[in-house]
Amino acid sequence: MGQSPKQTEFAEMNVLEEMINESSLPKNSMSYQIMNRIGEREMTRASSKRKPSTLKRTILVASAAAVLGGTVIGSGFVSPVMAANLKQIPGIGVLFKGTSEEAVHTAIKQGILSEPNLSVTHDGVTLKIANLLYDGTRLSFILEREGVDLPNTASPYIGEDETIVGNPDNEYIKSRKVAKEDQVKGYIERPRILVDGRDVEYGEGIFGTHPSKDNAYLVELTKDLELPDQFELTIQANVTQVNETFEFKVPVNVANKSVVVKPDQATKSDGQFSYTVKQLDISPVSTRLVLDSQGPVPASPEQSGDYSASMVYYELVDDQGNVLNPIKFGYFHSEPKTEYHIDELYSPINGTPKSITIKPFTLTVNNKDWSVVGHGKNSHGDKTYLKELEMTIPIKP
Repeated sequence: MGQSPKQTEFAEMNVLEEMINESSLPKNSMSYQIMNRIGEREMTRASSKRKPSTLKRTILVASAAAVLGGTVIGSGFVSPVMAANLKQIPGIGVLFKGTSEEAVHTAIKQGILSEPNLSVTHDGVTLKIANLLYDGTRLSFILEREGVDLPNTASPYIGEDETIVGNPDNEYIKSRKVAKEDQVKGYIERPRILVDGRDVEYGEGIFGTHPSKDNAYLVELTKDLELPDQFELTIQANVTQVNETFEFKVPVNVANKSVVVKPDQATKSDGQFSYTVKQLDISPVSTRLVLDSQGPVPASPEQSGDYSASMVYYELVDDQGNVLNPIKFGYFHSEPKTEYHIDELYSPINGTPKSITIKPFTLTVNNKDWSVVGHGKNSHGDKTYLKELEMTIPIKP
């Protein structure tokens, strides 16, 4: 299982910069102006003393909120746990939008979803594990905080053991380098997460203030999670101006966590562009698609001259015609690559379908400013479906 590097929220400013650059923001928005200001100067980064080994990419909410005031959420770079309109079901708490009550009961029965209600109090501050989810694809939990009233839960401070790479006199960095004795009491520092006593490995994660729940801190680990069906989860969290560590031990026991489909020879090609489906995971709370693609992106007649095709995106449709929405939708202000490895989460399916159809599509992009034609509040943009590349994967229960 190995160890994952210890990093603070600020340690992933390089990822935040990438998120901002790849997001689609209105040209007159404050966030767009902030993005340009960030792009005008060399980004200063902080990194941990230990060289990253297994952490491929970490998207950290606290860093995003510090720079964008939460607009990354509106740009679609976060999971549905963090969406503004979270579905509430009595007795279980925060769940994914679009998840049916039947799916919730199935998740509870299988041990995927639980509400541990464990709490620890130190020096007048109480942390409580409100919700815990593990379905084989993601590990997610929420820490609720009591005893202090601050606008955010995530610590805005740079850890003393962090090495600054870049200009240490940067005003943003200087404002976050505060001695422990001068820090405001009650902020949650990035927790340490262990499985059966060993630091957990993961490929992508979210740590930070929950945007739609007061006094709550969200952790969600996704991609490259290789955990057993049964394990002891240990969460160790520190709070600013509190000496003791808040430690929780939670038994996790998942039965039939997901349906895993690894199709043979699931490749579609138009002669130049091709993609191969490696895996489909179906659980009561999410659907996961893993595929590899190669070749230049197909372009329609409308995607020429001042306009071009985006990278290829993939829409999932079940056998009843229900469209599964992606948990995050990224915009990339650059020409598409000729190779991609896609590992994305989608909304859950009610029950186990007989098949899932993959419908590749592109967006039309203005080459001058990388804006997306048709992008708006209720639309990712005008889609050009690549019908000759559609593929249907049978699902065996």
